[in-house]
Amino acid sequence: MMNNNSLPLLIHGGRIVDPSQDIDQVGDLLVDEGKIIQLGGTVILSAAKDLEAKQRLVIDATGLIVCPGFIDLHCHLREPGFEDKETIATGTKAAALGGFTTICCMANTNPPLDNRVTIDYVKQKASKEGFVNVLPIGCITKGRKGEEICPMAELAEAGVVGFSDDGDPVMSSQVMRSAMDYSRALGLPVIDHCEDKALSHGGIMNEGWVSTRLGLKGIPVAAEESMVARDLALAKLTGAKVHIAHVSTCGSVELIRHAKEKGILVTAEVTPHHLTLTEERIMGRASSKPSPLKGEGRVRVEQSNLNPLAYDTNAKVNPPLRTEDDIKCLVKGLKDGVIDAIATDHAPHTLADKKCELDLAAFGISGFETAFGCLMGLVHRGEISLTTLISKLTAEPAKIIGKDDKLGILKIGAPANITIFDPDREWVVDSRKFVSKGRNTPFDGCRFKGKVVATVVNGRIAYMDDSLPSPLTGED
Repeated sequence: MMNNNSLPLLIHGGRIVDPSQDIDQVGDLLVDEGKIIQLGGTVILSAAKDLEAKQRLVIDATGLIVCPGFIDLHCHLREPGFEDKETIATGTKAAALGGFTTICCMANTNPPLDNRVTIDYVKQKASKEGFVNVLPIGCITKGRKGEEICPMAELAEAGVVGFSDDGDPVMSSQVMRSAMDYSRALGLPVIDHCEDKALSHGGIMNEGWVSTRLGLKGIPVAAEESMVARDLALAKLTGAKVHIAHVSTCGSVELIRHAKEKGILVTAEVTPHHLTLTEERIMGRASSKPSPLKGEGRVRVEQSNLNPLAYDTNAKVNPPLRTEDDIKCLVKGLKDGVIDAIATDHAPHTLADKKCELDLAAFGISGFETAFGCLMGLVHRGEISLTTLISKLTAEPAKIIGKDDKLGILKIGAPANITIFDPDREWVVDSRKFVSKGRNTPFDGCRFKGKVVATVVNGRIAYMDDSLPSPLTGED
């Protein structure tokens, strides 16, 4: 549901957790005119009375966790140009269901986001039809061809939060160096899709024992790691801020770790699917009662009969799902602070894009609506703390895009972007019920523990789960 009025909102009795301020307490949170006006304990009661006889909405958050709104640094809304896959309206509504209050959309649209006109189009469309805040990411090169730098100053003035040719890496080192020089002057990060196309060309999945067994061309870890190394060297040379997107290998984690130790301005993100699924997932569908809460915690699969049409094309993603050892490195990188943020890389596709032979299927996973439930498995298994998870979805992404004064934080005067979730609510993924147009998920049928139940964007209720009673309208 969407609350289209400007009534004050009282979130009552929840456990308020904000890692950016070391807040972890049970109390109330009061919102008025789109901003947080009071937070915590009995103080809230006097603040509510100060609103005199003004009506307000009330959400009973007893037993729930109230935290800053999730921020997704990396997603694909597909509009303009690919509205059959997703639109700004459907994508942002799906993001709200997933607890995201702010999302950064990638530039690989048609036309691409390489000029002010397309940036303005996305911003205006999001303002009219969006359910959450949308921050566009501009292209690095014109047409994402890797040849000529975009008018980066113009894009920055138009409001982009970074530059990326995501999906098409900038293969020319000289062009990338120039891009970093410009981005440094503008104070914005280059968001880097690290892939050596010569090494990955024709690859379908991770190069390893599974690809060998299936007789499929693999994508070696070197395709990612060689480009990570190159661009870290260029970041050192230029002094630019570089953000490594969708890290998937142990080697990349160690390269980033070393770069941070040397003072290079690098940040990094990892996706929920790279934290929880291995290359074996492509061999078959999830079992009828999968649960990431038992045993090693990885989603179990029923192996196919090696019929190419039986492979799970929904597990085909770029970079590919890797190994259990890679997952362990990624989780350790999260805990150590080497990896700064978790981003969905939400990549919705049509049924036709995925319901075909594996080598013809599109790369990508629709991730908004499964991200949080999937990630809570890491918390319930004790692999990361709840505070760490919240931080990687809120405060740390806000820092990367330079918005930590307004986003990823619960403080008086800040915009009221708030996520409320039940850490123990169990549910089963049913892609048929997705709000996103993209039903392409390898998590279909998986049982998760942990669910977003309400999302508040700039003081308005963008989503509320049916399990919650309708917000009560009260008077002081």
